[in-house]
Amino acid sequence: MQQKIIILDFGSQTTQLIGRRVRELNTYCEIVPYNKFPHDDPSVIGVILSGSPFSVYDEKAFRMSLDGIRGRLPILGICYGAQFMAYTNGGTVEPAGTREYGRAHLEKFDAANPLLKGLEPSTQVWMSHGDTITSIPSNFKIIASTDKVAVAAYQAEGEQLWGVQFHPEVYHSVQGTELLRNFVVDICGSRQDWSAASFIESTVAALKEQLGDDKVVLGLSGGVDSSVAAVLLNKAIGKNLTCIFVDHGMLRKNEFANVLHDYECLGLNVIGVDASAEFFAELAGVTDPERKRKIIGKGFIDVFDREAHKIKDVKWLAQGTIYPDCIESLSITGTTIKSHHNVGGLPEKMNLKLCEPLRLLFKDEVRAVGRELGMPEHLIKRHPFPGPGLAVRILGDITPEKVAVLQNADDIFISALREWGLYDQVWQAGAILLPVQSVGVMGDERTYERAVALRAVTSTDAMTADWAHLPYDFMAKVSNDIINKVKGVNRVCYDISSKPPATIEWE
Repeated sequence: MQQKIIILDFGSQTTQLIGRRVRELNTYCEIVPYNKFPHDDPSVIGVILSGSPFSVYDEKAFRMSLDGIRGRLPILGICYGAQFMAYTNGGTVEPAGTREYGRAHLEKFDAANPLLKGLEPSTQVWMSHGDTITSIPSNFKIIASTDKVAVAAYQAEGEQLWGVQFHPEVYHSVQGTELLRNFVVDICGSRQDWSAASFIESTVAALKEQLGDDKVVLGLSGGVDSSVAAVLLNKAIGKNLTCIFVDHGMLRKNEFANVLHDYECLGLNVIGVDASAEFFAELAGVTDPERKRKIIGKGFIDVFDREAHKIKDVKWLAQGTIYPDCIESLSITGTTIKSHHNVGGLPEKMNLKLCEPLRLLFKDEVRAVGRELGMPEHLIKRHPFPGPGLAVRILGDITPEKVAVLQNADDIFISALREWGLYDQVWQAGAILLPVQSVGVMGDERTYERAVALRAVTSTDAMTADWAHLPYDFMAKVSNDIINKVKGVNRVCYDISSKPPATIEWE
């Protein structure tokens, strides 16, 4: 039986980070809404309560009962989770005099406590809260303090129940992983047998049982997720998988041919469809980015549906949906942030059953599975690329001429990142065609041509991102090459906006 840590999500932005840190300890975990604990699941070995945007004393604060969990399984509360357990057991939580945010140090802690074993004196932790625990229940004991926070961590006397006011899951908590290892491995008893190899073995067996001799169709995008899903399915069902790769005309330069070649080398049964003329016709004159996305989304569904119906007896639609897409916010906040289907509407339109073999994996785990499957590094390390492609990197209306200009500028930028050994240091990069023209001089002639912006960011999960500090001599070379080699461009800018407040993509 696969051991499991359950993370109860109270709505924190870092809940997924907790999940990733637990998975990095080779331990399987699932994130579920705070009020959906699987009481009848015998594979659960421990419980973590996440942070939350609410205060525990708010009327709208998320509350649940630990009955049936407390005393049976080890529990760790993080930030709101710690405040919740203290508050509901008779402790006091009050607004802090000032918001406690940023680096802090554990000036005092019980080094003999199993949760804090191996931590160094004055170890750095990350605080992010507007409330603080001012008193703990009579049967709780303080096990760590900072110079400003008396109750930085506590344990219930004689119980496997802990709370920490700081966030061990974030990188700024220097020994956060050690603390989580103490809880997950030493306290909960994880065997640490969750790995890419074990995932492939169990998933291939499950796919064979789920699909039998049924035929499956999968829409490839050229990205990491759909590519790994295809190779995994191919390992399980072979010739019964048919992949469809649609070119909507807004892929990167030569990407359609290059990706098709990669897929054929992997032994996949792939149908390539050049539908660019259809998409350009539908997009003519459209400038609103949301309309662009909807037109491309609907166009993809129509083309995919048409091609899939040429294949007889298909019963399943496979998608490269991954775990962050599947974590439902609906049960927690009452609203859905985004649909988790990669190709919204296709399963219903085609009357097919849905197969999502990667739905339990985070992005870094998808890459690990790809490596274990023997996929080439250039496919595994590909930067994220928007589904609508260059359509949302051309500000204003879309024309084949604009796409060609952007493809050439983008190709110079991305190729240079690879040549200079910078590609793997960047999370995502690309060129954006701006809806402005500027004056320039080429030779003895005055020019009035397009401006291109370059965008490159560093990130670990795309939730936040910083602009990549690329070398000046690299930027000078790229700018010079674009202006000299791409007809119609006479100015290159570099976007130095971070996320937040900006987003990674411009549209």
